[in-house]
Parts: sequence; structure tokens; C-alpha cells
Amino acid sequence: MSRFASLLLAFSLQSLVGCSPAAGLAPSQAAAETGPVVGKPAPGFTLTGADGETVKLSELLGKNVVIEWFNPDCPFIVSAHKGGPLETLPKEWVDRGGVWLTINSNAAGKQGHGQERNTKAKSEYSLPTAVLLDEDGKVGRMYNARTTPQMFVIDAKGTLVYAGGLDNAPRGRAPSSGLQPWLKQALTAVESGESPSPSQTKPYGCSVKYADG
Repeated sequence: MSRFASLLLAFSLQSLVGCSPAAGLAPSQAAAETGPVVGKPAPGFTLTGADGETVKLSELLGKNVVIEWFNPDCPFIVSAHKGGPLETLPKEWVDRGGVWLTINSNAAGKQGHGQERNTKAKSEYSLPTAVLLDEDGKVGRMYNARTTPQMFVIDAKGTLVYAGGLDNAPRGRAPSSGLQPWLKQALTAVESGESPSPSQTKPYGCSVKYADG
């Protein structure tokens, strides 16, 4: 191998290693090392929405709850909500008696933050509820939210039953092995009183932009 070819190969490998894992296109079913534990009570929180209304997770006991970490300007969110698997699912879930919450933990000055932008996002993405604002990142860190989208499913007893990715097809690109609609599978299971399988997957998307991130 020529010296030029060797240098080119080394540069290519270094570039791959330097890619951000948050936007990786190969989600696995490895569980997160920190954050809430599937099978245990979901961490409680109180957040205010872009509409000024307060939401307490503890007041939603008795309902199956989906939490989506959200950034209205993230390309993965745009793809999922506009022509993708989340275009109609949030409303369908609410129509079936569930609750769908979107949380934006991006800090002030970061992409997609702020009351005005997220008020607009509710209608832009046909969300069933106002986006909850978590600009100090406390709830996001409590849930170890790292990407948008990142999904959590909580059953009517308040137990976290699923944590992870929307599916295995970032921006609609499923692997050759076939599409795995993890979230939809989890919702079908929880409605039937069963435990989702898998119950944990690795999410993909834009990184959550915390104040110190």
C-alpha cells in the first residue's frame, strides 16, 4: 500500500471514530447505563408547558403515558413527525385513552428552545398537548435523555415499561434486516397489559442540548 493510501485510510478511520454517538445510525438494544430503571416507578416531575399550563406526572396515574424528548428543529424530529411514524401516532394514542407528553430540555440559546418556538411547534407538528419546557435540564438529566427523539412509556400504575428509540430506522432508513417499530410494539403490549419486548433499546437522533453540553 502506498504512503498516500495509508494516510487516507488512517484519516478515514479517525473521522469515523470522531462522529457523535447521539446521531449514530445503528441503534442497538443495549440498555442505558444510567437513568430510570425499566420495571421501576418512573421518576416524578412537574413541568410547565409552552402554553403556561403545569403538568405533574403523578396526576396521570391510571393512564398509559408516552414521553417523547423533543426539539422542533432537529432533522430526526422533522422526519419522524412529517411523513414518518409520529405523524399520526400521538393523536391516535390520545384518542385511545393514553397521554402523550413532549419535553424539550434544550437550554436557552440552544437550537429549538423557548416558549415562542415551542408554542408554534404544537400546531406545526399537530401535537396533542403543549410542549413541556425543561430549560434547566433537570428532568432530562433525571431521565438520562440524550437524543431527540427519545421515548419512554409508563403504564397506568406509574411503572416505566419501555425506554429507548422510536424504531431502528433513523429518518426512515431501515436496515436490510427489516423495520423494528419498537415504540409501536411497546404501546401494543402495554395496552394489552403485557411487558414490552424489547423493553430497552438505544435511541438515535440529535443530541439534547443542555446548558453545559
